[in-house]
Amino acid sequence: MAASSQKPPVRDFDTIFKKLRGILLSHAEKFVVSVDKPDHYCLAVSFSPKFRKSFPIAWVKVSKSYVGFHFMPIYFAPSLKKSLSAKLKARMHGKSCFNFKTSDPVLFEELDRLAATGFALSKNARVL
Repeated sequence: MAASSQKPPVRDFDTIFKKLRGILLSHAEKFVVSVDKPDHYCLAVSFSPKFRKSFPIAWVKVSKSYVGFHFMPIYFAPSLKKSLSAKLKARMHGKSCFNFKTSDPVLFEELDRLAATGFALSKNARVL
């Protein structure tokens, strides 16, 4: 059997984390930054009129085998999930997490749009 000349993709979790953190960072002024570490960045709602409490709204976290982008507005606005491309939907793990092992600028742009839309819909629904 001949060995494949293709190398497996390089896992650059630091770069992926920075890109995904940047998506959330552009919305940080609307939230409380509850965690800001080299492998975990979290935005939280200080108080939700609808739920009458604070809670994490979105975060990025490096795990052993992937970088996860967790986005709670997908729960509040089911239309968001319907708007996902097949490629981004394939990255979903559970109901609100998108996992990345390699960098994907096209999907990161889609996540950026998803974040803007999701935060706006959450605000309109008085979740934020």
